[in-house]
Amino acid sequence: MALLEVDHLKTQFFTEDGVVKAVDGLSYRIERGEKFGIVGESGAGKSVASLSLMRLIDDPGRIVDGSIRFTDETTVDAFEADFPSHVLDLETLRDEHDVTELVGRLLDDGVAPSTLARDDRLDADADARTVVRDGGVTMRDLVDSRYGVELGVVEPEAFIVNDGAERYIEITRASGEGLRRLRGGHISMVFQDPQTALNPVYTIGEQIAEAIRVHMDLTENEVKERAIEMLGTVGIPDPEERYNNYPHEFSGGMQQRAVIAVALSCDPDLIIADEPTTALDVTIEAQILGLLDDLTTETGTAIQLITHDLGVVAGVCDRVAVMYAGKPVEIAHVEDLYYDPKHPYTVGLMGSIPRIGDGRERLDTIPGTMPDLVQVPPGCSFHPRCPYAEEACTKKEPQLVNAETGALADPGEYRDHAAACLEYTDDLQHGLDYEVIIQEGLEVSVGSDLELTEDDD
Repeated sequence: MALLEVDHLKTQFFTEDGVVKAVDGLSYRIERGEKFGIVGESGAGKSVASLSLMRLIDDPGRIVDGSIRFTDETTVDAFEADFPSHVLDLETLRDEHDVTELVGRLLDDGVAPSTLARDDRLDADADARTVVRDGGVTMRDLVDSRYGVELGVVEPEAFIVNDGAERYIEITRASGEGLRRLRGGHISMVFQDPQTALNPVYTIGEQIAEAIRVHMDLTENEVKERAIEMLGTVGIPDPEERYNNYPHEFSGGMQQRAVIAVALSCDPDLIIADEPTTALDVTIEAQILGLLDDLTTETGTAIQLITHDLGVVAGVCDRVAVMYAGKPVEIAHVEDLYYDPKHPYTVGLMGSIPRIGDGRERLDTIPGTMPDLVQVPPGCSFHPRCPYAEEACTKKEPQLVNAETGALADPGEYRDHAAACLEYTDDLQHGLDYEVIIQEGLEVSVGSDLELTEDDD
């Protein structure tokens, strides 16, 4: 299993204007030591997806479906020892319950076959046996989704799962002390704005020390030594003196370094960095990104990097997911994404990147804006802005598929290039007409014979 496995994550906000589908069916994997990027415009759902991993979604929002599995073996061992009443054995469930019978109960309750199988191609009148056979629904699928609890076969607080040789923590069911242990100790977050992440009335050193006290069994002197060490690790000069400084005494770049020091202080397995360089100038941005890259290389810590900047992704990440309107529209290795983009939205983002020596007088833009996530357009949510949209795009919602085979994308297949476009299921008549040009210095540009801008001049 990968270090982090996210399957069909759905996070919604229940407002007076309607249900905001901020994250709508997101699936991906992050391996140990991997740097994984999530990119997209503002409103794409990037930050909500990251907050969902940490279970930091406040009312009126909540995770309504999906699975978030954390699989670090040492962590699972420790949690099993400390929370024995919260352990679920899948082999026992398989012996006690028939999955076809459980699926039949869900169908009788009105759950659609395509919803259970996560496959829109399944017939609406499919019976339980067909859903299990053709849809591939297993007992583990029911356990990892909300249905196991709804059926009464899984206790709501059973968040440690044993499935033979595979064991994991189901974060969507963790609560209380279990969540507190995970946050900071095993999964840390670098928030977007250090000025709001840091408490102005506590010293920088005390804010780093607080996390260490909670998650590490150290004496007070060792806690202070560890905090000073972290300040030095992230490149803050004179760390012993700076330990007693307040946030307002740090520059913006130093504040961001301090936030990274807090995240690193307890040796987490995964760091979630939510646009960590947004408010920084390009020089400091390069330093922060270099710091994150060096630290993950040295410690083996994995990173999930949230950004709207494809240039940042190119310099840091191994793989990348592109999000639009709460959904993943493309997932690929970073080189494949740049040299062979498969989705028109990715093409539009790449076309808007400024390049040295570019002869264009104006940068390309993607016409229109991100749709209202209460009333997402029918069919492909990108079709109102897409220069290649056809009538089929307004009626049929594309699923994330392998761009080579057209089969449903498997998040566990790391080398696959997946895209959510009807082009790869042979539903478009005219196809996608753009080309990728590798310029001198291996710089990538994207062009087409269709305008990506709203203006013709």
